[in-house]
Amino acid sequence: MTATDTGRKAESAAADFLVDKEYRIIERNWRTRWCEIDIVAKRRGVIYFCEVKYRASNRQGQGFDYITAKKLSQMHFAAEYWVYQHGHDGDYELCAIEVAGSDFQITGAVTNL
Repeated sequence: MTATDTGRKAESAAADFLVDKEYRIIERNWRTRWCEIDIVAKRRGVIYFCEVKYRASNRQGQGFDYITAKKLSQMHFAAEYWVYQHGHDGDYELCAIEVAGSDFQITGAVTNL
């Protein structure tokens, strides 16, 4: 399996998790030349910009360990750009979903980054 295939499976697991929690998926893999967002979802009028972090194992740390200050800044920029481009004037939040193992299990989810 390629890294792209693995990423898609992890993002699919995260999207399924969100749908199970009554989120509506608006977009997946939204990209511009400057930024990207793994999943854009909506629940109860709030837009969620979700970063998906996959790790096959925790030998090199958990997925959330890789959300550095730089990554968080990139996520803020991407969310603000999406909001501007789509004319969204409501609430929005950043979130992250951690996926792990060969069975692509959700090991954590966090909002309000």
